[in-house]
Amino acid sequence: MTRSPSGAAAPLNDEGGAALDEQGLPQVVDHVAVARLYGEPLFAMPTDLYIPPDALEVFLDTFEGPLDLLLYLIRKQNFNILDIPLADVTRQYLAYVDLIRKTNLELASEYLLMAAMLIEIKSRMLLPPKKVEGAQEVEDPRAELVRRLIEYERMKLAAAGLDKLPVLGRDFLRVQAHSDPSLNVRHPDVTVLDLREAWMDILQRAKLHTHHTISREELSVREHMSMVLRTLQGKRFVEFQDLFDVTRGVPVLVVTFIAMLELGKEGLLEITQAEAFAPVYVRLAYAPV
Repeated sequence: MTRSPSGAAAPLNDEGGAALDEQGLPQVVDHVAVARLYGEPLFAMPTDLYIPPDALEVFLDTFEGPLDLLLYLIRKQNFNILDIPLADVTRQYLAYVDLIRKTNLELASEYLLMAAMLIEIKSRMLLPPKKVEGAQEVEDPRAELVRRLIEYERMKLAAAGLDKLPVLGRDFLRVQAHSDPSLNVRHPDVTVLDLREAWMDILQRAKLHTHHTISREELSVREHMSMVLRTLQGKRFVEFQDLFDVTRGVPVLVVTFIAMLELGKEGLLEITQAEAFAPVYVRLAYAPV
C-alpha cells in the first residue's frame, strides 16, 4: 500500500506501484480529492490562493445617489418631509457613508458632499434665526433641501410610472404576418374592352336573326332591368350572352344591355370573368356565393 499526498491509502499494482485508473491517474480509495487542476487531482486547497477583497459583495440596498439615500431614510421612518429631524437623519446618513467609504472611496465622495450640506443645515438651525427685512416669517434652512427632495421624488415616481408601461421587446412583441402571394389566386378584372368584345360578339350573332318586318316597338329600360333581375333570381351565375334574346332584334338587345349597365351602376349586378378570354358571367350582387 502507498499513501496519497493527503495521507489516504491507495491500492498497489502487481509491480508494487500505485494503481492507476483509466486516465492514468492514481486511484484514491477514500476519494478525498477536492478538485482537478489541468486533469490532475487536487487533494487540498492551495495555500497561496489569492482571492480579491471585492470578489464577493452583497448589496442589501442600492441607491442612485445622495438624494435617493436621503429620501429612503425619510420615507422608511415615516418622517414628515416638510419637517425633517436632521439630527437622526444625518446620523443614519453618515453611518451609511462610513460603510461605503471602506469599499469605494470615489463613490463615497458624492455622499460626503450631501453629508456636509446636512451638517451645515443643522448648524444653521442651531444659530439664532436672522430676520429678513420685509419678511413676516423666518426662512427655514431646510427649505432648499425639502424642495430638492420633493422634486426628486416627483421625478422618481414619474420614472416608475413610465417603467410600468408596456415596452416593445420586453413586455410584448410585434406580430408579423407573412402572406404567400402564390396562395392568393386573383382573377383578372373585367375591363371595358372585355365588355366591348362580348357585346360585339352578341351583335354579330343577332345579325344572323334579322328580319325585314318594319314595326315600332316601345321598349322600357326599367322593364328590361326587372327582366334581367328575374332571370338571375335563384341562380348563382348566368353567362353574359344568355341574358340576351337574339331573336327579338337589335333594339331589344340594346335596351337589355343598357338595363344591365344601369343595374351594374346601381350595384345590383356583379360581372366576373375567371381568366383572360374566358366567358363573362353575371350574378346578383346580393346573392350567396
